[in-house]
Amino acid sequence: MRSAPLPDGLRPHRPLPAATNGNRLTLAWAPSHDGTMPASLELDDDRLLPADPQTRAVARGLYAGVADLPILSPHGHVDPRLLLEDEPFPDPAELLITRDHYVTRLLHAGGVDLAEVGAGTAADADPRTIWRRFAENWHLFAGTASGYWLAHEFVTLFGLDVEPAADTADALYDAIATRLADPAYRPRALFERFGIEVLATTDDPLDDLAAHAALAQDTSFRGRVLPTFRPDAYLDPAASDFTARVERLTAAHGTAVDDFAGYLEALEARRAHFVAHGAVSADHGVRDPYTVDLSEDEAARLYRRAVAGELDPTGAREFRGNMLLRMAGMSARDGLVMTIHPGVHRNHSTATFDRFGADTGHDIPLTTTYTENLRPLLERHGLAPGLHIVLFTVDETVYSREVAPLAGFYPSVFIGAPWWFLDAPDAVQRFRAAVTETAGFYRGAGFIDDTRAFLSIPARHDMARRLDAGFLARLVREGRIPLARAERIAIDLVDSIPRKAFKL
Repeated sequence: MRSAPLPDGLRPHRPLPAATNGNRLTLAWAPSHDGTMPASLELDDDRLLPADPQTRAVARGLYAGVADLPILSPHGHVDPRLLLEDEPFPDPAELLITRDHYVTRLLHAGGVDLAEVGAGTAADADPRTIWRRFAENWHLFAGTASGYWLAHEFVTLFGLDVEPAADTADALYDAIATRLADPAYRPRALFERFGIEVLATTDDPLDDLAAHAALAQDTSFRGRVLPTFRPDAYLDPAASDFTARVERLTAAHGTAVDDFAGYLEALEARRAHFVAHGAVSADHGVRDPYTVDLSEDEAARLYRRAVAGELDPTGAREFRGNMLLRMAGMSARDGLVMTIHPGVHRNHSTATFDRFGADTGHDIPLTTTYTENLRPLLERHGLAPGLHIVLFTVDETVYSREVAPLAGFYPSVFIGAPWWFLDAPDAVQRFRAAVTETAGFYRGAGFIDDTRAFLSIPARHDMARRLDAGFLARLVREGRIPLARAERIAIDLVDSIPRKAFKL
C-alpha cells in the first residue's frame, strides 16, 4: 500500500531503546506453587486495528504512514525539571505507580489502601512493596486504558516477556531497575527516542519559569518544552487560598489587592511573561463552563467582596463566570490558545482528600453543558480573529449535541480530544463517530495525552494513531472517502491539525 509523502520538514522520530527491537529480556521462570507458568506478555502488531481482515489491511497501511511521526504534546503535566535535571528515575514504583492516579485509583477500588502505594501525602512506602501490591493486582487492569499503556511500556521500553503477578513481581522489578540505571533511560534520552518534538507543561501564573528558560538556552537539548498558563486558583473565590494567591499576584505587580483594574493588569502581565517564555496556551480547569458578561462596576464589586472573603456561592459563580469570559478577551489580545477542561468534581472523597491530598484518584466526572453556558463568551469574543478556544469534556453526551456543532460554526472553537476518563480505545472510537459527521476532522485539536506519566506518552499517542487509522479505514472501505484522502488526513491528525489549533 502506498503512503502519502511527509510534509516538508517533517522527520520521523528515532527508534526506541534496544528493548523494542527484539532484545526481549529472557528470564528463567519456574512454575508457581500450582504448577502453572507465568502468563506471557506480548503486543499484537495489529492491536486496536479493525477485526475485519480487509478493513484491517487498509488500517495497517494508514497506521504505517504515521507510526513514526514526531509527537506533539501541547497539553500535559510533566514537570520541566525532570528534563532540566536529567536525573535517573528513582525506582519502578515511583516511575510507574505511585504518581499515576489512573493506577492507584483502581488499586484502591480493588481494596488496596492508598498508603500502601505511597499515594499523595502518604508516608514513604517501600518501593518494592508497592510494586508487589501492584503486581498481585495486575488482573484489575485487564481491558482498561491504564493496563494497555502499561503493557506497551513494559514490552517496548523494558523488554518484559511475562505479566506482573505475585510470582514474577521481584524479578520484573529488578529487570526494570536495571534498565533505569542505563543512561539510555534518563529523561532526555527517552525524550529524544520517544520522538517528542513539543511538550507543554502546566504552570502556576507566578512561576518564574526558570526551568523553561534554562532548557531553552541549553544547546544540548533539542526539544521544545513550553509552559502553560493555568490561572484557576487566581480566578475562583471558592478556592481555599484565593485571597492569599491574589495578594501575592497583585503585590508582585505593585497594585493594591482590592483594585480590580490592577488585578486584571497583573494577570495580563503574567500572561505576557508566559508568552515571552514560549507559552502557546492558557488552560482553564473549571467545574462548569459558565460565563457571564458583567460591567466593570459589577465585576469590581464582586472582586472586592471576593478578596475580602465575603462572597456567597452564587456570587462566587458569577465572578468566576465573568473571569472566564475575560480570559477569552485576553486570549484574543495576546494570542494564547484558550483550553477549557470542565466537568469534574474534584476531591469527591473528603476522607481521602484529608488523608492523602488532591490528585489521588477521586476526581469524578459531572454533566457538562456548553451551548448556553458559553454563549455570553462567544457573543463577546467568538468571532474575534485569531482566537482559538479548545473545548474538552468528560461527558460523552456533549460531543455530538454541543461541542461538534459549536466547532462546526465558530472559527474560534476547536474540538478537544477525548480527555481523562475518555482517553481510552472504545471511548476514542465513540468520539470520532460523534463529532466527525458534524464538524469533520479539521475542527479538532489533535490528540492530547494530558499526563504526568512521562513514560506513557508514546503509548498514548500510538494508541490514538492506531484508532484513527481504523476509523479512516472504515470510511475508505465504505466508499465514503478515497484512500488518498484518508492517507492525508491520517498525517494531518498528528501534525498540521494540532499545529494549527495550538499555534505551534
